[in-house]
Amino acid sequence: MIYGIDTLGYQDVLDIAKVPSKATLNQKSKEQIINSYQNVQKIVASDRTVYGINTGFGPLCDTKISESETAQLQYNLIISHAAGVGKPIDKNISKIMIIAKIHALSKGFSGVSLEVIERLILMLEKDIIPVVPEQGSVGASGDLAPLAHLVLPLLGLGQVWENDKVLEAAEVLKKHKIQPLKLGPKEGLGLINGTQFILAHAITGLDKFDYLLDLADLAAAMSLEAYRGSASPFKKELHDIRPFIGSRKVAERMRHLLKDSDNLKSHEFCDRVQDPYSMRCVPQVHGASRNAFEHLKQLTETELNSVTDNPIILSAEESISGGNFHGQLLALPLDYCALAAAELGNISDRRSYLLLEGKFGLPKLLTESSGLNSGMMIPQYTGAALVSENKTLCFPASADSIPTSLGQEDHVSMGSISGRKFNQILGNLENILAIELMFAAQGLEFRRPAVCSDIVEKNYEIIRSVVPKLENDRLIGEDILKIAELVRERKLLVN
Repeated sequence: MIYGIDTLGYQDVLDIAKVPSKATLNQKSKEQIINSYQNVQKIVASDRTVYGINTGFGPLCDTKISESETAQLQYNLIISHAAGVGKPIDKNISKIMIIAKIHALSKGFSGVSLEVIERLILMLEKDIIPVVPEQGSVGASGDLAPLAHLVLPLLGLGQVWENDKVLEAAEVLKKHKIQPLKLGPKEGLGLINGTQFILAHAITGLDKFDYLLDLADLAAAMSLEAYRGSASPFKKELHDIRPFIGSRKVAERMRHLLKDSDNLKSHEFCDRVQDPYSMRCVPQVHGASRNAFEHLKQLTETELNSVTDNPIILSAEESISGGNFHGQLLALPLDYCALAAAELGNISDRRSYLLLEGKFGLPKLLTESSGLNSGMMIPQYTGAALVSENKTLCFPASADSIPTSLGQEDHVSMGSISGRKFNQILGNLENILAIELMFAAQGLEFRRPAVCSDIVEKNYEIIRSVVPKLENDRLIGEDILKIAELVRERKLLVN
């Protein structure tokens, strides 16, 4: 893969994060970068007034800066904008931010030198990953504060990760015999103008969401087996006459996940007319969330391959001050996907509840000695609490805007909050689905000797390898944690 030249998908970025050498700069991309840098030098020499090159920033855009002060201007920009607060984002998200920033700068419209871009690549290769606080971006002039923290180590400032430890950047650079850089005209602005904080959270979220969508289908299939519900609502003919892409895909997956289940066949002609919605409407509800995933994926990959800087340097004669840094284009779909992810947890909790009711051959609270034992009672409380928390996180951050930069930035996206909330919801969803899987596995104990579908049986065995059948009350919180670890490590078979 070639920075600045190839069209990257979000999975490509994840691959580069694991093996940085998978992406490089070829001669063509280097020529693009050098040409853009030279255009900026010509603008400086011409004494034309161009925002961010020889002017102040934001509301100071009318303040002219002399040629001798341009380097100090860029240095001051970075240190003054590194004003984020809160705990650090995950190291891998910082890494994805660097990859996305390299790719955007390498397209040759930002005026950043080859030396600076190669330094970012070197930091990736040596695993010198900046510490970036999670709060402080309003997602308008891009993610100014997080990106300023991301590039502080170029100047020998800030902090970086070394394995799981946080160290001063100056100390780590010295150890690697790397000298701090001195930024030229436009370079500081090119480095911190952009949406890479929002984008990195979108990419991270997409990766988690993709797996959890599949896992939610599996959890539904296992719950349906435990409930001895009907597989009729997943028939192809039903979904061909309401052909939403997501619901058709989920119905197809449910048919696959339940294929050749003797357990369901044994109850095929019972006197139950239809199942509750959380069992019967899995294709429609999960499918709607899949549609949201596909929308976010499309827009995230568009953003990944875009230039989100300002101003854009088209040539030595033409630069454009525009709004390509504005985060609204990702903020809205991130908020939409947050709701879509929360709904997977909402319906999962309802299926869990059905398994506890003590109907259709299942004991109340999934224990044969309820009263003396509480069984699976309290894990459902935990799931309900997580579902409720996710609902509170669904308020769209993009619905808000607070003017900044003395009114120059009078509409902002708050997309950084959208991205963070989306990932919080996904983290809660992992635990909600773990609880449903625990209930479903317990429910299957009461359907023996009937045999379920092959894939359900395999996942039952995986769950039982870490959590035995619940006979009497025990530290059930530990069971949840063990199954949640299976979820996070993606050890359950979802296809």
